[in-house]
Amino acid sequence: MSRVAKSPVQIPKGVEVTLAEGEVAVKGPKGELRWRVHEAVEVSIGDGEVRFAARNGHPQGWALAGTTRALVANMVRGVSEGFERRLQLVGVGYRAQAQGKVLNLTLGFSHPVAFAVPEGITIETPSPTEIVVRGVDKQQVGQVAARIRAYRPPEPYKGKGIRYADEVIVRKEAKKK
Repeated sequence: MSRVAKSPVQIPKGVEVTLAEGEVAVKGPKGELRWRVHEAVEVSIGDGEVRFAARNGHPQGWALAGTTRALVANMVRGVSEGFERRLQLVGVGYRAQAQGKVLNLTLGFSHPVAFAVPEGITIETPSPTEIVVRGVDKQQVGQVAARIRAYRPPEPYKGKGIRYADEVIVRKEAKKK
């Protein structure tokens, strides 16, 4: 039995949650998200909260109910507050510049890298060595940040590359003669 599924998701003011034909729709000030619920999960909306339970007879019902609860909680938080990931560029000459729906990166390659920003995501560059990825969908924000980081992941000797702002790079000692 899932402990996560037992706690209900509180619906904040300004957020509307609806359930129709096995699909949960969450609408708020920052946008709208939809997600199809598995048939093993029972969802009920009332009294300013969303509750989750397993349907009888399904072996993975409680596990799926806990997963569904976590996803719906992220949807509610996303449409009310939004999500963001911060990236830092470390290295001589490494720069980023957001221009409309394109992020231009200079990462020490022989050519500049142009990253097309997907729909539903906004990218800002407060400084040339900092990138802020924002959006309402937690999975999409994390995926875009990971794709940007994949162009030049941090290397273990000098720490050069694109890293998450809260990431700790364990440095290796250089080879001795």
